[in-house]
Amino acid sequence: MVTKKKKKKITVDLSELETRGKKLEALINLSNSMLDTEKRDYVHFNDFLHMASEEPALIFRDIFQYFHDMMHFYVPEGIDEYGDSEHSFSFSHYDFTKMFVKGCDDPFFADRLFANRLMNLIEEFKKGIQNNHIYLFEGPPGSGKSTFLNNLLQKIEDYNRTREGIFYKTIWRLEIKKLEGHPIFEQKIEEERENISSSKKDGESKKYIDIACPSNDHPILQIPKDYRRDFLEELIPDKAFKKKLFNSKEYQWVMKGKPCSICTSIYNILLDKLGEPLEVFNMLQARNISFDRQFGRGISIFNPGDEHYIEPIKDTTLQNLLNNLLKSDEVHYVYSHLANTNNGVFALMDIKENNIKRLVDLHGIISDGVHKVEMAEEHIKSMFVGLVNPEDKIHYENVKSFQDRIIHINIPYVLDYETEVSIYVSKFGEEIKKKFLPRVLENFGKIIIASRMEPESSVISYWIKDFDVYSKYLDDDRLLLKMELYKGIIPPWLSEEDVKNFTLEVRKDLIEESEREGKKGFSGRQSITLFNMFYAKYAESDKLITMDMLQDFFEENEKLNELIPNGFIDSLVDMYDYNVLQELKESIYYYSEKQISRDILNYLFAINFESGATEKSVYTDDIIEITEDYFKNFEALFLGALSTLTERKEFRKDIHNEYVTFTLSYEIKLLKKDIKETKLYCSLFEKYTRNLKENAMTSYSQNDNFRRALIDCNNQGFHSYDNLVKNTISRMINNLKKKFGYSTEGAKQMALYVIDKKLDKKY
Repeated sequence: MVTKKKKKKITVDLSELETRGKKLEALINLSNSMLDTEKRDYVHFNDFLHMASEEPALIFRDIFQYFHDMMHFYVPEGIDEYGDSEHSFSFSHYDFTKMFVKGCDDPFFADRLFANRLMNLIEEFKKGIQNNHIYLFEGPPGSGKSTFLNNLLQKIEDYNRTREGIFYKTIWRLEIKKLEGHPIFEQKIEEERENISSSKKDGESKKYIDIACPSNDHPILQIPKDYRRDFLEELIPDKAFKKKLFNSKEYQWVMKGKPCSICTSIYNILLDKLGEPLEVFNMLQARNISFDRQFGRGISIFNPGDEHYIEPIKDTTLQNLLNNLLKSDEVHYVYSHLANTNNGVFALMDIKENNIKRLVDLHGIISDGVHKVEMAEEHIKSMFVGLVNPEDKIHYENVKSFQDRIIHINIPYVLDYETEVSIYVSKFGEEIKKKFLPRVLENFGKIIIASRMEPESSVISYWIKDFDVYSKYLDDDRLLLKMELYKGIIPPWLSEEDVKNFTLEVRKDLIEESEREGKKGFSGRQSITLFNMFYAKYAESDKLITMDMLQDFFEENEKLNELIPNGFIDSLVDMYDYNVLQELKESIYYYSEKQISRDILNYLFAINFESGATEKSVYTDDIIEITEDYFKNFEALFLGALSTLTERKEFRKDIHNEYVTFTLSYEIKLLKKDIKETKLYCSLFEKYTRNLKENAMTSYSQNDNFRRALIDCNNQGFHSYDNLVKNTISRMINNLKKKFGYSTEGAKQMALYVIDKKLDKKY
């Protein structure tokens, strides 16, 4: 007797099922997203032509037009801060965040000079006048060339997966039954089924051989050249686009381009077998060129150590299928590795070792656009790019026939201190900015930039005749001025005459002169190492990083000073001191006429009492603690911070005498004037306002009580100070935070820095 085993009861955890369901839903959503971005569908030639008629600008593009559109897809329109005014640099700010930073594993930061250099090159691409060239990005080691090129190629792949980045190539879908139809042949096809694509429609099985054009021919090139213009004239309704299509150089490839030898052979054989061109076109499909540098499709990048292969690429299986199907050996499915990047990008990563040979081999191809593969000619129209260090130009610069085929684009060390700071933030995180007083982090970048600049500028020397008037803003080599100009900014401290003389010719000469900059000094890698050393040294301090710390760091290391122009750091400190003094003056000066009036009225009331009293003002209802410090804070605005007690008492006596004998007894009581209409009040108001603006720090910088109150401003003891002092400090700190980006502690540190260095006496 067989005992039946009892089935084990399975307990179902509903929460687990729910979790699995969520995971499955996430997988479905991922799949749908990938379908949207990684479309692999074929488009029938007729449907392709319909799209071409509806959106010709999207469909009719070669690799150079495609590259131009890709750049503008990621990079917004440039902004010139001066617009079309006479101050305009014609030198725009471009935001490369989406292009080289967002979504990139290793961001690349382009300064304004390189950004304009690159965008100007892209505009030349659009015009179609620089196709037969190789573009070599030249820069010293550590300038970020490799990062730039890798991110550029990545964005081409990303753009290719968007609708705007669709880029069609030719696919031949050969219908087996129509061309052959014999059972024996069909059996052979089944044996090679991995090369056959099958589809079902209306229950009828149809089998095809799909032949992708290895040269990425644009589908429109399959229309015979002699008939192409008339065909497009009828196909495209947009008259404005047709005018460009038929007349501009950028679209010459549409009219003059030839299909590759493989496509030409297939077309001719099909026409012979089918007899009708329409039947041939019915076997045409279009498909998006799938850019994938990993497999060398559309993008091929070669490192110096990569093997150099020149053997043709063949597919024996596909060749046999074609021979059997077409009953002909006219179609030679043979192509070179260059075909993979036709209408794509061929990139050389440094001109060294095997890449020297590759570059030399490209000479004839770049010049003529033709490459021989066995007995057939390949027409190559790729975007050839590469990277080169200055010392490696020796490998080709003496070849005269190459000189007019190579376009060098400078990619030097960064020359914009804000861009330099962006690199530090990218490497070390946003938090580093909170550890610096305003301007100090940027000044670290300026020191690094100064090491990369040429000490002389014939353009600036010709342009500005008198530099002495700018001693507060300039270093001896005028590098601080160049840094602003390279950012596209005309400093506000330049005189009207010098701004007027900054003509278009001067600007052009300055930009041309910048091509010599950024080839020496601290490299990108060195600057990151230096910043790491500097930050690690001071970041743990409970104080924010100051200009003194920055100056000490560079001056303590003699080797660093060898790369920094003499006197530059001193000039940078002087400029910093002047700027923070102006910030403090602007923040401490109270612009309210109401408050100025209140201070004067309270003073005119207080001078009638002895020091030590506490009284309520009849003019303002304010409770006033009448002390010598109270009088000193007010009177210093008229007499200066260094005024003596005797001088202040004499001033107070004179004011009191005029107040009693003339203002009160005559103007107010006899003439019935309001106190604000009196001569004394108006005189004090005018002097108060003028002196407050000119000497905002005078009454405070030499005032020990003010300094102590500033130190105690976050402590309980702060409440014991005079109301005027407390209000002034609170207003000053709030203004520094609001107008100049200081934190409370940063505002306090900066104010003490100005007071302790007696900067109001220096400037």
